[in-house]
Amino acid sequence: FPGHPGSFGVLHDTTRCIGCRRCEEACNAVNELAKPEKPFDDLAVLDTWRRTGESVFTVVNKYIPKGGGKPVFVKSQCNHCLEPACASACFVKAFKKEKNGPVSYNEKVCVGCRYCMIACPFNIPAYEYNKAFTPRVRKCTLCQPRLAEGKLPGCVEACPKEALTFGPREELVKIARRRIEKYPGRYMDHIQGEREMGGTSWLYLSGVPFSEIGMREDLGELPAGAYTSGTLSIVPVIVGLWPVLLTGIWAISKRKEKVSREETGEAVAAALEKAGEETRAKLAEQKAQLAKEKEKAVKSEVKKALEEAAKAAEAAKAAAEKEAGGAPGDSLPDAEE
Repeated sequence: FPGHPGSFGVLHDTTRCIGCRRCEEACNAVNELAKPEKPFDDLAVLDTWRRTGESVFTVVNKYIPKGGGKPVFVKSQCNHCLEPACASACFVKAFKKEKNGPVSYNEKVCVGCRYCMIACPFNIPAYEYNKAFTPRVRKCTLCQPRLAEGKLPGCVEACPKEALTFGPREELVKIARRRIEKYPGRYMDHIQGEREMGGTSWLYLSGVPFSEIGMREDLGELPAGAYTSGTLSIVPVIVGLWPVLLTGIWAISKRKEKVSREETGEAVAAALEKAGEETRAKLAEQKAQLAKEKEKAVKSEVKKALEEAAKAAEAAKAAAEKEAGGAPGDSLPDAEE
């Protein structure tokens, strides 16, 4: 992908940069970012390497070449790739390569997955971790609102040494080539960003190897999207299938609960039936036992009554016999007579 015809970019000639930080100040003002703790005219901050962040869209770092000599100042920001890795990694399409050059970001559709931060080979996108409810991914916008008004990016407009040149990317490549041809001893014979990772809208010229000024020389020419889109293209499928998977798990869980309830009900019914049978058997056994005990009690009472009746009969008989026989002396007078 050669880029959209006529799309804009910026050429950063590091041999012209003096590290004044005017570009940082302009970027801060244009994007209405939080002011830094140290003022922009404090050049002591250049002694410490810095990177872009959620409230710092561009930084200038100072590098000392390995062979010595004067320091080299390099401006860092989003490079606005022709085929941006952040866009290929974003499954909700929050990032988009605009036809006029910028890689735009739509916070309204962003889900906060931060795949863009992992995918970016330049380590640029930053996340607003300090905003719990409305976090955004933040980076340089190439001053897209200003471009829409026909204005220059804030950093380009503020540069006092013309270290930054804005224009159509095709023209910037030609300008860079002419400078290399005109001053072969001043520049490395390479335009960083012309082909790296498929090409970027931000181009660099340097008088020392790019590896000595914090730039990677192992990126190759294959677009970042070729590394990320294949794997991350399945993310929408996963996202789409996830509710189905959860619904399936929920259905299985509910079915298990239903089966469990049915099995429990059957088990309870069986237990109750078994308990009923055991209860009926025990009741029958107790009833039989009570019948036996009742019969035994009746027999005992009958026997006792019969015995008492027999004793009463014998007593009555004895009394009758005694009454019938009379007293022993009653017959003597008759005998004498």
